[in-house]
Amino acid sequence: MIGFIGSVFSPWYRWAGRKRPLDHCCINVATYGPGGRWTMTERGAGAVRQTPDVFQVGPSQMAWEGDALVIDINEFSVPHVQRIRGRVRLSPEAVTAIEVALDPGGAHVWRPFAPNARISVDIARPGWRWEGHGYFDANFGTRALEADFSYWTWARMPMKDGAAAFYDATRRDGSTLDVALKFARDGSVSVMDPPPRARLARSQWLVRRETRADAGTQPYQVQAMLDAPFYTRSVVKSRIHGETVVGVHEALDLRRFASPLLKPMLAVKVPRRARF
Repeated sequence: MIGFIGSVFSPWYRWAGRKRPLDHCCINVATYGPGGRWTMTERGAGAVRQTPDVFQVGPSQMAWEGDALVIDINEFSVPHVQRIRGRVRLSPEAVTAIEVALDPGGAHVWRPFAPNARISVDIARPGWRWEGHGYFDANFGTRALEADFSYWTWARMPMKDGAAAFYDATRRDGSTLDVALKFARDGSVSVMDPPPRARLARSQWLVRRETRADAGTQPYQVQAMLDAPFYTRSVVKSRIHGETVVGVHEALDLRRFASPLLKPMLAVKVPRRARF
């Protein structure tokens, strides 16, 4: 699930000149496996309500209730139109105090709020009720991603004593970002000595993929999650500092995303309703 204010991947936001982020909001929900569904209905400013504890977009919302983030989902999936309704409750083990500038000027910032959390999922479909390990972060930016980056990968790997996260990127000016952090369960953060980069097989859309892995280890995809012409999300198995880990991996090709030919394709996956 992702809540967007100024939906960075929205063709409607791009076509509007990216001038009014509050007029391009959505709560994106993706489920995987048999019967998996995708919801990403963009709505205008009149359908958005914000308070210090609540972010509501149309009939769905994210809200802090005590120490838990509660997401109430009431959306329709596309292209297979079906109502997706339910609740997800995320309870951080601790909240970190770190944010990471992704570029020298600070136009893009990553804020890993709760790299270690518990979640409970209750969606009104058979078998879509479970509890497990969760994660909560945010990205903020004042410029289009494709204006400053050409490619990036991100991975979060749960470990025995917390979690590791890797953020690697190539900027448009040729410089690189190499972030490797270890998150303890008490919320403390330390810089890791990153294992070397290792190639993953390309996605079905032939998006280039790489991650971090101990020397001599070949990481591989355990489960496909999302595969788009410019973006891929998957469950990956690797080995980090001698520990076998399984976590979520993303790769984003922003040169592809910048192509105007992709925008009409995205409009099918991101329908827009200006009102509620």
